[in-house]
Amino acid sequence: MFSLEDTPYRCYGTIADSPYDEDWKSARMFDPVLDHYRCPSGFFDSEIKGERPPRPDFFQFGNGITCYGRCSNAEVSSSAGRLYLPFDPAEVVDNLRLERYLGAERDRIGFLRKLYYYVRPFTNLAARRRIQKFHARNWRKTVFPHWPVDTTVENLCEALLVLAMQARGVERVPFIWFWPDGAQAALMMTHDVENASGRDHCSAVMDLNDAYGIKASFQVVPEGRYAVEDNFLRSIQNRGFDVEIQDLNHDGRLFDDREEFLRRADRINRYAKEFGARGFRGAVLYRKPEWYEAFEFSFDMSMPNVAPMDPQRGGCCTVMPYFIGDLLELPTTTVQDYTLFNVLNQHSIELWKTQMNLIQSKHGLISFIVHPDYITEQKPRAVYESLLRHIQTSCQQNRVWCARPSEVDNWWRARSKMTLEKEEGSWRIKGKGAEKARLAYAVSVNGSIVYEVAQGAGPLARASATL
Repeated sequence: MFSLEDTPYRCYGTIADSPYDEDWKSARMFDPVLDHYRCPSGFFDSEIKGERPPRPDFFQFGNGITCYGRCSNAEVSSSAGRLYLPFDPAEVVDNLRLERYLGAERDRIGFLRKLYYYVRPFTNLAARRRIQKFHARNWRKTVFPHWPVDTTVENLCEALLVLAMQARGVERVPFIWFWPDGAQAALMMTHDVENASGRDHCSAVMDLNDAYGIKASFQVVPEGRYAVEDNFLRSIQNRGFDVEIQDLNHDGRLFDDREEFLRRADRINRYAKEFGARGFRGAVLYRKPEWYEAFEFSFDMSMPNVAPMDPQRGGCCTVMPYFIGDLLELPTTTVQDYTLFNVLNQHSIELWKTQMNLIQSKHGLISFIVHPDYITEQKPRAVYESLLRHIQTSCQQNRVWCARPSEVDNWWRARSKMTLEKEEGSWRIKGKGAEKARLAYAVSVNGSIVYEVAQGAGPLARASATL
């Protein structure tokens, strides 16, 4: 149980040797707790206490929450409703979401990626799979981010909310529920189209999706891989599916050089307008969020939640959307089909089901990448159909909102501008789209958060969020 009086609430860690870039900061520095919950303005009042070191490092906070940032040796305390913390929550959350905790590891990963794509033209598919398996061979030794789902950001927000409630002497806090119409979680299916064979298989994939009532997005490569014709794009959009952009030419070098990236980003932005695409995904989930300001997209889908087996490792440590400047990040929160089939050698949906359950427990965004290219054969196609069947059942039984990425983007942007105001003794949600929003309460129960969600005009329903 969290208690300001009884718990020796210290942050601890050692000073890291890796440099800390003070110059580049996220353009969106809202307090992460208020940003996460959309609770009444001014509820979370905090101040940094103690002298923090000049460089960040990993430290533990509360009940084993792994953080990365600059933390003093001061204890958590409160006075007159204000919470005194030994670290800046916004800095820590940014460090996690933007993978700054990787430090020098990012440079090493970048060098290995360049080397791989230099030799790639001289290899065949079997050789590339052996290289990828060799790269991922020690993935089980990775202790952070936590596999198979990392919810560090959500855990930290919940812990800070509990402490803020204790500081103010309250047990219930109203906030705007995470998803429209009181849905307990959200889910989106995405399809990265890698080659001409995948492009030609998109119609069959749409048939499968429609059989289970699941609309999705198709990320197309605009140059180099296959012809992207207008009738192909219209065949997707006319059936109620989204078209988004995947990289420029899928050569793995989008983020190698800043000047070249800006040149490519300009071409990518033009393709987005031509295709009517609002979202972007980097090839192989390669990413560099520091450069995203060059994009003219509404949302990105390149950040994995946890990626110990991916060519670019790391993870954003959250299962919720978040802003990188004006760009909304919709993280990939489940394992890719390629990794499942070819690295883990699994042809079942058990891992996907486990990840879905973990994400639902935090009321997060369940997002999938399934490539049309990799489900042309009967065995992987049967696995995908089993997943669709499970998704259909889960969405119905667990009140999961199944939406296209563009719909998730619309909702999260609208929610971020909504406010919670008190009128005649009752809380009211104000703002565009408020008719779809639901009032909820976060309740502190023995150091854990329990949510009560209004289902329209009906009673409050309970949902837990264990710390």
